[in-house]
Amino acid sequence: DDDVDVDAGGDPHRARRLDERPPPPPLRWAPMWLAGPDAALREVPVYQREALAPGTTLAGPALILDQTATIAVDPEWRLRVLQGGVIVADDAAVDARAAAHGARGGASEAVDPVLLEILANRIMAIAAQMGVVLRRTALSTNIRERLDFSCAVFDAAGNLVANAPHIPVHLGAMSESIRGVLAAHPRPRPGQVFVTNDPAAGGSHLPDITVVAPVHDAAGELRFFTASRGHHADIGGITPGSMPPDSRTLADEGIVLRALTIVEGGRLGREGLLAALGAGPHPARAPADNLADIEAQIAACRTGARLLLELCDALGQELVLAYMGHLQDLAAATIEAAIDALPDGVRSFADAMDDGTPIAVTIAVAGPRMIVDFHGTGPASSGNLNAPRAVTVAALLYVLRLLAGRPIPLNSGCLRAVELRIPPGSLLDPPADRAVVAGNVETSQRVVDVLLGALGLAAASQGTMNNLTFGTDHFGYYETIGGGAGASATGGNVPWLVPGRRGRQGRFRAELGPPTRDRPWPRDPA
Repeated sequence: DDDVDVDAGGDPHRARRLDERPPPPPLRWAPMWLAGPDAALREVPVYQREALAPGTTLAGPALILDQTATIAVDPEWRLRVLQGGVIVADDAAVDARAAAHGARGGASEAVDPVLLEILANRIMAIAAQMGVVLRRTALSTNIRERLDFSCAVFDAAGNLVANAPHIPVHLGAMSESIRGVLAAHPRPRPGQVFVTNDPAAGGSHLPDITVVAPVHDAAGELRFFTASRGHHADIGGITPGSMPPDSRTLADEGIVLRALTIVEGGRLGREGLLAALGAGPHPARAPADNLADIEAQIAACRTGARLLLELCDALGQELVLAYMGHLQDLAAATIEAAIDALPDGVRSFADAMDDGTPIAVTIAVAGPRMIVDFHGTGPASSGNLNAPRAVTVAALLYVLRLLAGRPIPLNSGCLRAVELRIPPGSLLDPPADRAVVAGNVETSQRVVDVLLGALGLAAASQGTMNNLTFGTDHFGYYETIGGGAGASATGGNVPWLVPGRRGRQGRFRAELGPPTRDRPWPRDPA
């Protein structure tokens, strides 16, 4: 059968609006117990769900009956009925608090801690919803089953504002990718989307492909970015799976996408993207699969853009922008307090990779400020253990969040109190043409080890990800096994997963993966 591609034009960020309409007359009135400070039994209207047409808006308290359940609408809550009968509930008290805050002066007023917490969770929920869309629409089991992806929201300068609880090494590095896109495209236009995996511009390693979508307001002003990063099963290179153990140059590891414009005016340039994936001495082995996952990442970014604009419509753009800044201020203040609790002074720690290359760090603390200096780290490797600078930034951000000791938004504010020094040309800031595929998964672990060692923090873990890859000229398979080992002849339950990811289920390996073997597996001599 022939494949059919369908393109549709239009504004991808415009929320679908329905004309508001009042609810129909209630079926009857019934008693409902209202909890809270003013607890009482009150008569409330009762509606049949099927009678609520799309666009209907009603305020609580109320009861809604359908064939299988009763929906109780509390006071200060508001319901909207969408197309298809979907009901969305909003806390009207949040909008009232935001409106009152704006009436008092908005961003110039003292920060409302309740509203700050609400907006932090609203923005994190947007990133989480992006992840849901990506997982459900992606083709590869890498994203759908292993969950090797991350989604986040950024301000117009590329600073990380909030994220879903995805992959730490992705999230800390993605701001560098946004800034890399801004360096190549200083004035992104509405309807544009970019793709990048360049290790020299915020990338981690080539299989981690980042899709970046600028978000403009109705006046065409750039306000936010949404971004999604996913590990693709193959992006070319000298071995299937694009994780070659013996790569020496970046070209050995696959295709480099340098802030490539893939959507212009809301339309995806499939031909140009496929041409980029097929270029170079070692092109992608399954470019159609890459394209499918990139389209899923675009859908995730567009979902985030739509939800951000809806949030601005509901609460006011000025307030949302101000509180994005306040979220970063909160993270900065929390990290400053954690640093200030450390004794002033200088402490150092060093460890080494398996090839003997040292990773050394010196941390100097003076009040709420910290200098993290990696001088003493060995030179860039001739192999692929080199880690791009963005990977070290991600590792540092991860450790700072651990240092905080309590849940805080993972955002760029965490880095304000810290000066990071990495010697150019070292293992942690290699030349642009060096191989880096293992730096993201192996060296990053050791960077965390030395940071924890210098801070005197203990963490039980194994400093490796134990990657597995195999494939043919037409596909690549990749899995991060993590620390520990799989089940053995004497039992299972052995820890083996990387934080934020999970292993593929065996049935998915069998049903969805093409691996076969045409001769018996060797028997264990034991």
